[in-house]
Amino acid sequence: MYRFILILLLVQTVVQSCDNDDAPSKDEKAFFSEYEARNFSMGFTSWSFGPNPQDVEDTYNFIAQNSDIYTEHIDNKIPWKAWINDTELPKAFVDEIAFRKSNKINGMDMLLSISLLTSDRSELAEDFDGKLTGYDNINDEDIINAYFKHVDYLVTELAPTYLVIAIESNELLLHSKEKWEQYQLLIAEVTNDISQKYPDLMISESMTLHNLFEPEVTDVDAYLNELIAHMNALDFVAISFYPFFKLQQSSDEFQKAMDFLHSNIGKPIAFVETAHLAEDLEVEGLNLFIPGNENQQDDYLQTLLTNAQENNYLFVIWWAHRDFDTLWETFPEEVKDLGKLWRDTGLLDEEGNDREAYNSWSAAFAK
Repeated sequence: MYRFILILLLVQTVVQSCDNDDAPSKDEKAFFSEYEARNFSMGFTSWSFGPNPQDVEDTYNFIAQNSDIYTEHIDNKIPWKAWINDTELPKAFVDEIAFRKSNKINGMDMLLSISLLTSDRSELAEDFDGKLTGYDNINDEDIINAYFKHVDYLVTELAPTYLVIAIESNELLLHSKEKWEQYQLLIAEVTNDISQKYPDLMISESMTLHNLFEPEVTDVDAYLNELIAHMNALDFVAISFYPFFKLQQSSDEFQKAMDFLHSNIGKPIAFVETAHLAEDLEVEGLNLFIPGNENQQDDYLQTLLTNAQENNYLFVIWWAHRDFDTLWETFPEEVKDLGKLWRDTGLLDEEGNDREAYNSWSAAFAK
């Protein structure tokens, strides 16, 4: 979860708070009541709200009751040396995957999301010793073969319905442009080999909508043309979107980002990870303040689910079903600031109480 939003952190934007009373009023008609049936799947990642075994069990139980798809999101280190040298895999890695496998929810579709890159999406992920693997080019044959073995192992063990073979890959083009072409060659070869072995598996690479819509780059057209062509060549388009990173607060702002997506994408769309603030976000160590409240969160969720229905999305994955204050308390001090960015985005608060957005989720899920 120690993910990135370096552009946001460097900007260190300060936005004035909004009162809950200022949020747009809700339509009197019950949400999603105009639809007889839902035409997309809904789910959560298996990210736990707390560190204890019971917290994890409660998370999987909540997913089983409130979802028809879920995500195992593997955004951490890769045992490069073991894959390259055909040596024993690190016990921590094997145990983690075995644990996820043992908790698989029977009868439910799974999205498996795998990160190839570091948390700031600028480099290949570290090995389990915390060091970067040595290479001349990202698409060195050793790297290609190792990553195929890594993905193959995870797919074999977890048997997903959908695969994100690289998480938030457009960020590499932002942070390490010189590596983008090599990345494309690497991922094309690994994707082709995985597709041949698992012909029924739908494969994509996730892209951050908050850094596609109105991107902060010098040559916007070149950046977008490159990425949109890449996205439209995938089995489906996998979107990662956190609107508060774009300082969006209203339904109109959320809709503009989605309209941009619909106007440029010709493949089926899935929101593979998304969430929005239900409380103000203040991180003193980053000089960062972003207002948030339950109404804004509910506005975003309703906008998202309505677009999913009207535009025939494959599925929508909300990042965390419940605020993870208890888990956050266990984070090392050096990553607490980053972890706090997503802490208060649950459809349940830290005590497990329903937020407005949970009622909207339930109304759509019941269809």
